[in-house]
Amino acid sequence: MMPSADFADLRGASVLITGGGSGIGAALTEGFVRQGAHVAFIDIADGPSMMLADRVEKALGRRPLYLKTDLRDVEALRASAAKAAETHGDVTVLVNNAAWDERHDVADVTVEFWDNNLAVNLRPHFFTAQAVAPGMKRAGGGSIINFTSTSYLINHPDMPAYTTAKAGILGLTKGLAGKLGVDGIRVNAIAPGWVITERQKELWVTEQGLAAHVAKQCIKQVMQPDDIVGTVLFLASDASRMLTAQMLIVDGGFL
Repeated sequence: MMPSADFADLRGASVLITGGGSGIGAALTEGFVRQGAHVAFIDIADGPSMMLADRVEKALGRRPLYLKTDLRDVEALRASAAKAAETHGDVTVLVNNAAWDERHDVADVTVEFWDNNLAVNLRPHFFTAQAVAPGMKRAGGGSIINFTSTSYLINHPDMPAYTTAKAGILGLTKGLAGKLGVDGIRVNAIAPGWVITERQKELWVTEQGLAAHVAKQCIKQVMQPDDIVGTVLFLASDASRMLTAQMLIVDGGFL
C-alpha cells in the first residue's frame, strides 16, 4: 500500500531515480508521481520499464520519463542525468536505488566479477550525485538518497562484493553530506531489510526461510516494495530539512 502522506513541496519537483523500472524502484517511481513530482527513471530493462511507464500514466495521468542506461557506462549515466534535467528542470531529488544483488561464493570471485559488481553497486552512486549536484546548487538545495542494505549489517555470507559496496555507500553518503551541505544539499542513506520483490520470489524466497525471517522482525509482516516509499518521500521532502549524513534502517525491526 502506498503511503497516505502528502508532501506538498514535492509537487513539481524534478526527481531522478536509478533502477526505477522494477522492484523497489518501480514503487518509488509510482510514489513520486503520486506526489505530483516530475519523475525520470534510469533502468536497463525495456520490457518492465515500459510497462511501468504505461501503467503509471494510465492510473495517474502523468507519464514518468524512462531513460535506458547501463549504469556501468559513466558517460551514458551523465547523459541521462542531463536529459532528466533538460526535460523536467534541474534535478532536486536523486534516489540512487539501482543494485545487483547476485549471490557469489568467495572462491569463485574473479577480478572481473569484483570490478563489474562494484561498477553497478557503488560507482554509479557517486557519479550520478556528481552529475546532479550543480543543478541542485542552482536550485538552492536538494536531497540525495542512497540505497544501502542491511545485508552488510547482518554478516550476509553469500555476496561479499555486494556487501562491500553497500557498506561503502554509507561512507560515500557521509562524505558527500559533508561536502554538499553548505549548498543546501542533504545526503542520506536508507537501508532496507528483506523486501519481497518479484526477483526475490523468483530466486531466493522459500516459505520456511521467509517465515523464519519475519519471526525475527518486531513487526510480523512481510515487507513489500511499497513499504519503502514513505521513508524515501520523507527524506526527499523539506520535512527532513535538517536531516543529513544519516542512515535510516527500514527492516520491520529485524535488527
